[in-house]
Amino acid sequence: MLARVLSSAVLGIDAYLVTVETDVAAGLPSFSTVGLPQGAVKEGRERVVAAINNSGYQVPPKRITVNLAPADVRKEGSAFDLPIAVGILAGTGQIEADGRLEQFVLAGELGLDGALRPVRGALSIAIMARERGLAGVILPSENIAEAGVVDGVEVRGADTLREVADFLSGSAELAAADVDRDALFQAGAEYPVDFSEVKGQEHVKRAIEIAAAGAHNILMVGPPGSGKTMLARRLATVLPPMTLAEALETTKIHSVAGALGRREALVATRPFRSPHHTISDAGLIGGGSTPKPGEVSLAHHGVLFMDELPEFRRNVLEVMRQPLEDGEVTIARAAVSLTYPARFMLAAAMNPCPCGFHGDARRSCSCAPQLVQRYFNRVSGPLLDRVDLHLEVPAVPYRELTDRREGEPSAAIRERVTAARERQAERFSNEPDIHANAHMGVRHVRDHCRIGAGGEALLRTAISKLGFSARAYHRVLKIARTIADLESAAEVGTAHISEAVQYRSLDRRAAA
Repeated sequence: MLARVLSSAVLGIDAYLVTVETDVAAGLPSFSTVGLPQGAVKEGRERVVAAINNSGYQVPPKRITVNLAPADVRKEGSAFDLPIAVGILAGTGQIEADGRLEQFVLAGELGLDGALRPVRGALSIAIMARERGLAGVILPSENIAEAGVVDGVEVRGADTLREVADFLSGSAELAAADVDRDALFQAGAEYPVDFSEVKGQEHVKRAIEIAAAGAHNILMVGPPGSGKTMLARRLATVLPPMTLAEALETTKIHSVAGALGRREALVATRPFRSPHHTISDAGLIGGGSTPKPGEVSLAHHGVLFMDELPEFRRNVLEVMRQPLEDGEVTIARAAVSLTYPARFMLAAAMNPCPCGFHGDARRSCSCAPQLVQRYFNRVSGPLLDRVDLHLEVPAVPYRELTDRREGEPSAAIRERVTAARERQAERFSNEPDIHANAHMGVRHVRDHCRIGAGGEALLRTAISKLGFSARAYHRVLKIARTIADLESAAEVGTAHISEAVQYRSLDRRAAA
């Protein structure tokens, strides 16, 4: 007897429909799975048999063939356990599905006792079911909060195989997801850190506000203990609140990568990712035989913080060039080529030298000039050119460190940043690929960053004396445009150019 069960697999961050065809026929007892099953799908045969037997059903001594269609796409993961088990039960007549098999997508990993365990990509599966016009999805209970944020599709959760079988036969009901997206979004949009906790470093806070307002990348250079990491961890708190569309896209990436917290339904705060400097290039941009998202994609719509920047391997740093420019990363393998979104802000930090105290007024540096230069040369010029703001972060004076007054809270800074972003959204309303000043191309810089004669003279001097590259020239104009947006200025003035030039400290250092 032949039974068909609808299931789904995830490719990239999107799901596609898979039809699980189960044929139970007379012959020597066997159990074979075809349709390019890989790894956990092949091993699922043992889990399915044990789960069926331990749930009060039987696997008959017949020839069982399972086909995963489309058969020319590789299938990975343990989510096919549940639809295969249901297909066997339907194919042997142990359950009568009452027409529900054609309307529900099933996905879930089975334990040997028949218990259902969570799977990756539940949000993508629910979105696919809605787009296909299906009635709903049946998932492990731990996944229904995540999938339940999708409107227009019924999401049911189960704890065991028997519960699913009873629901499909019409003898019992399954718990339906009841998720208030707006309340969930508001409850999750809270950060555990705040800028009011940072003592001193007012000029650094100003630079971070500018970076957040224009989505500019930033590099902080300073001695150990000057607060670079503390400041970077609070950068995400001053970015504009996530929209629901951004939250759904970010949640899909985290779900597919297995980075979504247990029973976490929605990523409602800006991601902050801080990989260790021993990370590989595949870990940073994604990889594997079937490529999975890397840190640059997990930081989508948020912040990627790279502490001790020169300690990262050179090849790891260089692979960031494409995502920094394009806002996405394409990973090609022999079997498949996938593109993941990677629109993030890069925040990096480094010491000024190997010992960390070059230029520090309180402690002397023990590094030779050649050693200091070699340390800086670990980060390539092309990568530094893609960082808009270069900032020196000195040690915090004792009087500021012991000041009991609280600094400006993140909420106040975020309000100004959001207002500046709204001006940019209006400016680029006809440019769907541009969301902030940092994303402008040469044509947009020419159209939106026009400056007067005084500003032109200042920039001409900076280029001749500081040796700005063409990319650095455009970065300065973009930063100046953001400063003007923060001040609600329609035109880019000389003062905006002057401040923007100050945020290219490494260019000034090289010229010296």
